[in-house]
Amino acid sequence: MQRIVVLAGGIGGARFLRGLKSAVPDADITVIGNTGDDIHLFGLKVCPDLDTVMYTLGGGIHEEQGWGRAGETFAVKEELAAYGVGPEWFGLGDRDFATHIVRTQMLAAGYPLSAVTEALCARWQPGVRLLPMTDDRVETHVLVDLEGARKAVHFQEYWVRLRAEVPAHAIVPVGAEEAKPAPGVLEALAAADVILFPPSNPVVSVGSILSVPGIREAVAAADAPVVGLSPIVGGSPVRGMADKVLAAVGVESTAAAVARHYGSDLLDGWLVDTVDAQAVAEVEAAGIRCRAVPLMMTDTDATAKMAAEALALAGEVRA
Repeated sequence: MQRIVVLAGGIGGARFLRGLKSAVPDADITVIGNTGDDIHLFGLKVCPDLDTVMYTLGGGIHEEQGWGRAGETFAVKEELAAYGVGPEWFGLGDRDFATHIVRTQMLAAGYPLSAVTEALCARWQPGVRLLPMTDDRVETHVLVDLEGARKAVHFQEYWVRLRAEVPAHAIVPVGAEEAKPAPGVLEALAAADVILFPPSNPVVSVGSILSVPGIREAVAAADAPVVGLSPIVGGSPVRGMADKVLAAVGVESTAAAVARHYGSDLLDGWLVDTVDAQAVAEVEAAGIRCRAVPLMMTDTDATAKMAAEALALAGEVRA
């Protein structure tokens, strides 16, 4: 049985995983999920990326949005607003609240986030082993100029409330330096046959995972080939605002620049979209095997073909 490890963010990572499961239904898939987007709201621990993977693979996601629950209602949010309790810019639905309540209760009882995530997945049966990158608290903050002053705001505030319209000067994974990989993370990387970077945000999703001491080193040292798929197509992010955070770390919004950002010490292979075929030679000159294939996740079949191309490139690199 092929052992595949995927470093995943939220929507893009979750949708890629659905295609990967379709492409190789018998594979043993471990997902290392980003927890840098985690935030505490209304006294509750919210883990957006872990939940998006869990809901997407478990059949509970709001398909049009790509996040949140299907069939959601917002009675609790409306009641909180009536009391003047914010933030109103972050919309937690009633069904979603239940997940965060269970998580927060278990954490308060002393269970680590990895054990809590396993318990939540027992309901959703995502068909993968979902591990948080760390059990420790890591929260991504963004340095911006607001109201005449430079300040750090939580990534969720930057992304959701400010809609990434304010220039980002720096991205800081607060707490990462003291964090340790969650149980099972390093073991999964060491035992993997293939390691994949899906088309998730390279700075605040995959980048946050790699910021936990020991994880980047384990990926670099793994015997398995490491293959990534570009989240940038034709000079623009496929989804979201990755260009804004790439600019904050001095990386151009091109498929080749993102490959170089990861580096040949991490990546063995890189897939770019067919519209970026001219980038293949540039990526290969950086010591990373590269192929141009269709990279738009228009449906599960198209995504499964992307995943199959990534696995084929991994096999080519290994050979």
